[in-house]
Amino acid sequence: MKRRDFIKGATVAGLIIPNVFAGCSWENAIQIDSANGFLLDEGLKLMTDIAPLTNHGPMAAEALVSMGTPDRVLPFVQSYRRRFSSAFPAKIEQISYKNWADALNDGTRITDWIEFFDREIKENGWEKTVEKWSNNLAPGLSAAAAHGLIRTGHAVRSLSRVENEIRRNELAHGLAYWAAYYQVLPEPKSDRKLKLREAILNVKMVPPEKRIRGSIMLQLKSLEDFPEFGETIDLLDASGEPEMILSEMSQAFSEIYVKNVLPRNAISLIHAVTGIAAIRSIVPYLSKSTTEKMLRYGWQAAAAIYSISGNEANNMIPDKKIDVGELIERAATSNEEHAIKFTEACVREYKLNPK
Repeated sequence: MKRRDFIKGATVAGLIIPNVFAGCSWENAIQIDSANGFLLDEGLKLMTDIAPLTNHGPMAAEALVSMGTPDRVLPFVQSYRRRFSSAFPAKIEQISYKNWADALNDGTRITDWIEFFDREIKENGWEKTVEKWSNNLAPGLSAAAAHGLIRTGHAVRSLSRVENEIRRNELAHGLAYWAAYYQVLPEPKSDRKLKLREAILNVKMVPPEKRIRGSIMLQLKSLEDFPEFGETIDLLDASGEPEMILSEMSQAFSEIYVKNVLPRNAISLIHAVTGIAAIRSIVPYLSKSTTEKMLRYGWQAAAAIYSISGNEANNMIPDKKIDVGELIERAATSNEEHAIKFTEACVREYKLNPK
């Protein structure tokens, strides 16, 4: 099954519809035991030499374990590795506290960044490193279509279960991904503060003729010449419990996905949801001020993806029951990283918010 066929079919069939999932035995089936952890670690080891920019494999491997399908990790990794042949970038110059800001948004420095975060984690522990660098890197949260954030989120969740060297190294890769492709979006100040539903209605859409084609990173550059988007970051009133705000955002951007999905945006719109789910994994290790910062930039990134990818469509959501176990099985056996990550994020968020 092609990835676009799976992703569109699964979501339009009712991935996020309230009160329609039939059979929730999957909840009791998910057990993160030592054997499953071993399979994840073996999968991570097999992917450490894949060039970082397009390496989504570790995220999908962790999602497979989290969905209760650890037996799919190694078949997925074996299939995934065959798609990559690029050599890992060479080191250029050591990054330190004095020069780290100069190395932001420089993809050629990815190996330097990995070494920097390996040292940070060894010296300060992974929890303190996550807090400090989530705060430092939050303004560039859109890095690589939020994949730096997403990879970090999956790494943090794996470390929260078992801490070992391979998982600490995976966290270093995630943070390095975030720093090396750090991407800031326009954010002029605004005094408007709206509830989520109203804030979304006020997100300005980039006109089709002004949209840049190419990767999501390139598409986001459309916003640099679209001042109407600028005040979006301050539209949302994010006061309240972070967990509730994340649930509201994941619901809203899942609905946006279903109502706007077309072949041309079937992949890009996913990242608004998986990015928010990644923030949820990181929040337990953040201070209040860093959490507020992450919510603010998380909202901006999701809204930005909507602005460059949304359309005038208003697809109807069919009232069709979905068996969660069957949906997980379809995603797990697809061997497609976006299908796996998106399904896991939606199932996880549904468990917290059945809308």
